[in-house]
Amino acid sequence: MEQSETLFDVGTDVGKSLPPVYPHRAAHGTAGTLRQWQQEALDLYIQKRPKDFLAVATPGAGKTTFALRVAKLLVESGEVNRIYVVAPTEHLKRQWADAAGRVGLALDPNFKNSDGRHGRQYMGVVVTYSQVANKPALHRNKTEAGRTLVIFDEIHHAGDALSWGDGVREAFDPAVRRLALTGTPFRSDTSPIPFVEYVEDGAGVRRSKADYAYNYGPALKDRVVRPVVFMAYSGNMRWRTSAGEEMEAQLGAAATKDITNHAWRTALNPEGEWIPSVLRAAHQRLLKVRDKIDDAGGLVIATDHETARAYAAQLDELTGQKTTVVLSDDKGASNQIEKFSSDPSKMWMVAVRMVSEGVDVPRLCVGVYATSTSTPLFFAQAVGRFVRLRKKAEVASVFLPSVPVLTTLANEMEQERDHALEVPRTAAEDSEEGLDDELLDAANKEERGSDQLERGEFAALHSNASFDKVLFDGAEFGLGGAMGSEEELDFLGIPGLLEPEQVSTLLRQHQADQLRRKPATETPAEPVVDHRQLKTLRATLNKSVSAYAAKTGMHQGSIHTKLRDACGGPAVGQATQTQLEERLKKIQMWFVGRR
Repeated sequence: MEQSETLFDVGTDVGKSLPPVYPHRAAHGTAGTLRQWQQEALDLYIQKRPKDFLAVATPGAGKTTFALRVAKLLVESGEVNRIYVVAPTEHLKRQWADAAGRVGLALDPNFKNSDGRHGRQYMGVVVTYSQVANKPALHRNKTEAGRTLVIFDEIHHAGDALSWGDGVREAFDPAVRRLALTGTPFRSDTSPIPFVEYVEDGAGVRRSKADYAYNYGPALKDRVVRPVVFMAYSGNMRWRTSAGEEMEAQLGAAATKDITNHAWRTALNPEGEWIPSVLRAAHQRLLKVRDKIDDAGGLVIATDHETARAYAAQLDELTGQKTTVVLSDDKGASNQIEKFSSDPSKMWMVAVRMVSEGVDVPRLCVGVYATSTSTPLFFAQAVGRFVRLRKKAEVASVFLPSVPVLTTLANEMEQERDHALEVPRTAAEDSEEGLDDELLDAANKEERGSDQLERGEFAALHSNASFDKVLFDGAEFGLGGAMGSEEELDFLGIPGLLEPEQVSTLLRQHQADQLRRKPATETPAEPVVDHRQLKTLRATLNKSVSAYAAKTGMHQGSIHTKLRDACGGPAVGQATQTQLEERLKKIQMWFVGRR
């Protein structure tokens, strides 16, 4: 009998003691057996007997369980005698080693390249992609020295840099088996991922091909993950541009890309009112959830270290307890996460990307998406921190700025994505980029979203928050309202334990209640705007401001600000025809020396 046929001698019951969810609790109704998708994927693996296998499963579905079941199967059948796990971060190394240890597979998460060999008490190691790229020849030698199974956790990281991809290929090409896992949409760029098969679609575009896929939609129907209710918040934002002109806009209102991004950045500024207001609403929601789930925790995902500390200080004051802050350059970050995960009294954690992917804190139920990162990959990873189901009918809540790119991603949670190669970006995609589109190559590095502030190119002046809407299962609910209004409180008070169908029913009920409360007043139709006339007025005003600047030596931005102070109204881009005409009259008076 060929060696590969020994795989069939074991059957699918090997490792029956393996719990279906890590690190601590199985989901309701799954203890003692594999979930259906895990069993299907395992059966397919046994049937195909592949050298390479790619499993795409939504965060929280149990990829670790599936991978360790495969590993246990291959070890006990004699197919492999060495295991490599390659993970994105140092923290995940420890998490994998702990999970493997519980099923009798001893893996060393502390192995360093300088060690050369791992101890005899271990049958393998857990390393990072960066560690492999730094010394691929070493890892190739270790791979060749045994019948090696390599498990790639979040395989898309192998494409983060050319050296990483090349290093992974060199190190693990000799492996007997390679099992690749990912829980999120693949990369937004076109960097090829090692050991992933690409197949041309009908349009001639090469796309990644998964051997088995299990996405959020099916997982939600199977009660494997939590339903996620998105609470979107708008508000009025005011800022100063690099030209010195003050601008004002409603967050999420129809606007140009620059205006949307500047309004978004203004909302995230900890010195404004938007963030404190949303944190208060999120904490109110967390307290409601803790009525039924006494250890429920919250996570704020921040853009950079400075704002993370500022958000934490606001939460300290709000909650009366010290908020856990996790920063990527902190050597104790892993310990901080573990302490928060195991201490049910701790309510909030603030992090800069550090816990956006893979890190398992099952008690997280409420999140605040307070970051300027907006790629589908990162958004799915971030939301994935809240979907892990521990007990029947848990509901997750994520608070976010009401900007089109984020609300679109929230409405497309169930959409299946593959990684496409050599696909040019479209104008529509470009228009939906966030403020920070560096993907995962800086996933655990400090980002300074305030650099432009320091250079004086941008300054957030004022922000406030208002409740906009709720998004769930691709539908939108709510008619907006002030902070603390009955309209907002209806949705903040949703019970923390509900089945997905009950969530939909309750949201529709609140929507109907708000419609009944809304006064039946007719709003007079506004006159149709003559866009040509507006364009002409703007051009005329800008020429007049330029001429006045040449006459007086004043900065043009300062002149625009003085006109707004004198006449009122928003920036030129949002001003009405009447407001523009008033400013033209005012500057004409200035030319002749009249104020």
